[in-house]
Amino acid sequence: MNIELRSDTFTKPTPAMLEAMFSAEVGDDVFEEDFTVKSLEEKTASMFGYEAGLFCTSGTMTNQIAINVHVNQGDEVICDALSHIYLYEGGGIAANSSASVNLLHGNRGRLSAEQIAEAIHEDNVHYPISRLVSLENTVNKGGGCYYQLTEIQKIKQICKANNMALHLDGARIFNALVETQESPLEFGKAFDSISVCLSKGLGIPVGSVLLGTKEFIKKARKIRKRWGGGWRQAGYLAAAGIYALDNNIERLKEDHARAREIGKIMEEISEVEEIYPVDTNIVICRVNDKILSSEYVQKLNEKGIKSSTFGKHLVRFVTHLDFTDEHLQEFRKRIIN
Repeated sequence: MNIELRSDTFTKPTPAMLEAMFSAEVGDDVFEEDFTVKSLEEKTASMFGYEAGLFCTSGTMTNQIAINVHVNQGDEVICDALSHIYLYEGGGIAANSSASVNLLHGNRGRLSAEQIAEAIHEDNVHYPISRLVSLENTVNKGGGCYYQLTEIQKIKQICKANNMALHLDGARIFNALVETQESPLEFGKAFDSISVCLSKGLGIPVGSVLLGTKEFIKKARKIRKRWGGGWRQAGYLAAAGIYALDNNIERLKEDHARAREIGKIMEEISEVEEIYPVDTNIVICRVNDKILSSEYVQKLNEKGIKSSTFGKHLVRFVTHLDFTDEHLQEFRKRIIN
């Protein structure tokens, strides 16, 4: 038995989710005639208090579409240097939107209102226009840490005062919300757009939903089509998304509990020098300088534990709905031996 901890994207649909997918009512989504896709979009939008949603193939697509709607050529996007939109989306900000990026260095990837206020450019011919702030919640490179709503509300006020939009890369937004117990409706009020990923902790095979006003989503739909993102009977996947929103949110707490147990186990491992605080379902360990993360990952792989490198000396584990208490006990046995 391999123990899969490389990412929460490796999950497989449960029998109940598959049943929902097989029984879905579908149509042609490019013609906006897939009932189940519409239902997912409306359901997700309603949860966060938005007018509309757009179901897309990935969080990268929803993020990049949002940026393209928000900015003009030559404008600037402000984000943390650890942001997924900057590090892991193929240079999309430049390639898709011809925008500049102002990288800030926050606390484990989380920016403060004060940092953002200081970074906004004055109206000067030499500078790009600071047009968009993008936050990530939870922060992948920050070990799954999350924002408090009060700080986000301060950031929103800074954006509003400077005529800037605020976007959320909500790759693991529900992981954050089950920890903070904050309302998705209140959370949604702070942002002009949100990308909600369903294929990580919530366990659907494919898909993310972009949220915004009706006018914003109308523009986003056109960009999705232009980029080849229009899909037909996508309701089979959307049905999995509806099932996940109804059944898989609260259980994320189980993933967090198991991640914290992994953190405790790794404290006993001689090769490990440091463990990032385990806030949600991501565990990041720093191995000592005598060993590369790639070497340690290979060592674990030989024991049937699949992890991922996250830097020269950083190793990442991610818990998910397919990682059970049985897997946790087996992880403990294998990693100590």
